[in-house]
Amino acid sequence: MALPHVVSVTGPVPPERLGVVDAHDHLLLDSPALKNQEITDTAKSIQEVEDGRATGIGTIVEMTPIGLGRNPAGLRAIAQATGVVIVATSGYHRDAHYPAGHWVYDATVEVLADRIETDLRSGMHPSDWIDPSLPLDAARAGVIKGGASYHRISRAERRRLEAIGGASARTGAPILVHSEVGTAAHEIVDLLLGAGAAVNRIALAHLDRNPDAELHAEIAARGVTLEYDTIGRTKYHPDSVVLDLIEAVAAAGHLDRIVLGLDLGLRDYLRAYEGGPGLRYLMTAFAPRLRRRLGDAGAERILVANPARFFAIAGEGAA
Repeated sequence: MALPHVVSVTGPVPPERLGVVDAHDHLLLDSPALKNQEITDTAKSIQEVEDGRATGIGTIVEMTPIGLGRNPAGLRAIAQATGVVIVATSGYHRDAHYPAGHWVYDATVEVLADRIETDLRSGMHPSDWIDPSLPLDAARAGVIKGGASYHRISRAERRRLEAIGGASARTGAPILVHSEVGTAAHEIVDLLLGAGAAVNRIALAHLDRNPDAELHAEIAARGVTLEYDTIGRTKYHPDSVVLDLIEAVAAAGHLDRIVLGLDLGLRDYLRAYEGGPGLRYLMTAFAPRLRRRLGDAGAERILVANPARFFAIAGEGAA
């Protein structure tokens, strides 16, 4: 597909058809680091996505990477049942999500990158590791996830980020990296750039857990996208902190570098499991306050235009 497009689990989608984008969420997830919080019931995920769709969400970027219960067939079923665009993820999380002895610790950069490129170009593997006896799922990944630890990047995480940067350089795919409590931001960006990634293909997640507007403006000035996702997470801080942060970064001239997600990575966060705040929170609780702060045009840039630009892959041969 020669025109810019977003790779969804049901095929390429023109960026202008995404609508409101939840830029970081989880619909099917099972990590050993999140005991008794697995999200594995496709029917419940369909119920949750329907609830979000009814409030105006048009696209969900599902950020569950390799080895954490990623389910390509389940994501495709959710997209087909709800009509919501679902973008799936390749790549790898930080060390805390992989048990000792997991293959990602010893894999070479080349092996790690090859697995990502297969997910992006050909289809996702239905298992954690490549099992030659299993055919690829037809659904392709449309974004690459990375992860780093608190204030540091471990040796194994470094190899994975090098593989991610190289795979992005060769495919044009966007990268979204977990920054633990918003730390190690410049180090993550430097590593990815050194591996060949383009700076406008890099986004950092969870930066609003470290709501330092001056630091965020520095990162955005490099051309990096800031992904804020503690919305509705009162255990970290009230939504007013995120709104103040958005206003400050926008005032510094970086409104076009902000995207929003909910990151509902625990079943306790989903209304379908009798938890909360649920997918409806973005548009029913946060978006009205965002519009009051920035006006309709500013809010639309963050919710619609910015993620459409960031997640689009340009040109024939990409992914």
